[in-house]
Amino acid sequence: MSIAYSNVNQLWADILTQTLKRLGLACAVICPGSRSTPLAVAFAAQRPDIDVISILDERSAAFFALGQAKASGKPAVLVCTSGTAGANFYPAVIEARESRVPLLILTADRPPELRDCHSGQTIDQLKLYGGYPNWQTELTLPIADMGMLGYLRQTIIHAWERTQTPSPGPVHLNIPLRDPLAPVPDGSDLSQLQSQLNFAEFFAGLTSTFPIPNSRYPIPDEWLQCDRGIIIAGVAQPQQPQDYCRAIARLSQTLKWPVLAEGLSPLRNYAHLNPNLISTYDLILRHPQLSKELAPTMVIQVGEMPTSKELRNWINTTQPRRWVIDPSEQNLDPLHGKTTHLRISIEELEEKGTREGGQGGQGGQGGQGGQGRESIPEYLQLWCDVEAQVRTAVDKTLGTMAELFEGKAAWLLSQTLPPETPLFIANSMPVRDVEFFWQPNNLGVRSHFNRGANGIDGTLSTALGIAHHNQSAVMLTGDLALLHDTNGFLIRNKFIGHLTILLINNNGGGIFEMLPIAKFNPPFEEFFGTPQDIDFAKLCATYGVEHELINNWEQLQQKLNPLPTQGIRVLELRTNRAHDAQWRRENFPQFANNIKC
Repeated sequence: MSIAYSNVNQLWADILTQTLKRLGLACAVICPGSRSTPLAVAFAAQRPDIDVISILDERSAAFFALGQAKASGKPAVLVCTSGTAGANFYPAVIEARESRVPLLILTADRPPELRDCHSGQTIDQLKLYGGYPNWQTELTLPIADMGMLGYLRQTIIHAWERTQTPSPGPVHLNIPLRDPLAPVPDGSDLSQLQSQLNFAEFFAGLTSTFPIPNSRYPIPDEWLQCDRGIIIAGVAQPQQPQDYCRAIARLSQTLKWPVLAEGLSPLRNYAHLNPNLISTYDLILRHPQLSKELAPTMVIQVGEMPTSKELRNWINTTQPRRWVIDPSEQNLDPLHGKTTHLRISIEELEEKGTREGGQGGQGGQGGQGGQGRESIPEYLQLWCDVEAQVRTAVDKTLGTMAELFEGKAAWLLSQTLPPETPLFIANSMPVRDVEFFWQPNNLGVRSHFNRGANGIDGTLSTALGIAHHNQSAVMLTGDLALLHDTNGFLIRNKFIGHLTILLINNNGGGIFEMLPIAKFNPPFEEFFGTPQDIDFAKLCATYGVEHELINNWEQLQQKLNPLPTQGIRVLELRTNRAHDAQWRRENFPQFANNIKC
């Protein structure tokens, strides 16, 4: 294979993109600009092997790429011009770091002689993202030399690897380029170099996979000897959710411990794999007597801590001995307890012995999955009995509710979506309603979320990135999170697939209604509730997006299954945030009040 290069920039950019293609890059998001011209032209030439998408708004583009990387588990590439363009990537870079998503950011830059002299569209781009990238460097200026092309190839390989190991995250390469930027001659004689450049030989041995240490960790004896332990399955987006759920189920059955599963954990969507599953822990722990009776002496936390403030306060108050199982190098204990981090994945935990009474089967939820009742320890039985009663109370209450209470939307999604639907859950109240109300099911819903930094920025763009070239997807969001990223709708002409946006429109920030500041108005409504009074039908019409107002739950169920296969659709559910907040305050303490143990 040989290519006639007009200039050194074209050669440099082509080697860069050819290397990434061979490493397995599937998606590159390009933001328009002049200084990045060689990169944009080179990536465009890699179609159709790489899905190359042009997105106007850099912040939206970055979150779209984040969504693509979340859905695929593989790095996506971001490209922008010099100046403030790259600064707009910053929120997504932070989220990628905190939620461990692989991103490769390529920022084009002015050459050194045009810096610090008021040349246009020039800022200091070195270490632009502070300490958030897994790795960052600036490439040398393009040089037509075989040795330097080898340097470029190996640097790109290393950057690709660092997006994935030791933990996935962002990598930033700053790329200075001199004129000419278009593929026009620059006076260089590249004929001799092109005769030397044999692509088969130059890229020989390049691989898209990197060795990952395979360690096995035996179950500690102190776990096996503990009869008051719990497993907390926190926020998780594993690429192989069934393997993840089975691994936790094996540990639960070996130890005969309950599993408190966060609403954003895949365990709630593969309930048949996980006996002893507890989904209503937030409501249970609001009962003072039960919270004391259920206090554990040991806790195994798999992944990150759940969102529930009740759970965190309970753990902080009871101070059990704790272990955190997660392969990252990060500190995942915000409570700073008596904690040991095991730097392994849950799948790497070896089975070692069983508790007396034998190991149960892998039946249904709530501790009823094939374990004989006589073999269940008293502590586990108490958890299972309480879970069954509170779960029944929640389901009965929501099942008979006709009013448009926003929390019921999450509960309904857990029973209505087509199997394996990708679901993006926005921050603030949607993630909390999922934790409160998401019913355990066997639908295999693939939940996604930006819980690294927990911001509302990039909500729509991330969801579109997840849904692009994927199964028809759904996004659950509030009005402020959607409005914060309406530029994401500009992606509609490049988007392939379908996204249904279930919009909970309570005209403001519902989560602030749950805080003490809600009692102080003014200034609450203006500075915290922040109603925007937007007509979403007109907003959708501006972008050519379908819109429908939902008036009852039956209508919503019909719209959620089956889902369309193309386009973007907004289903708007109008609710009253003050009323819904009052409903939570009045009803949450009641669900566990009538427990019979």
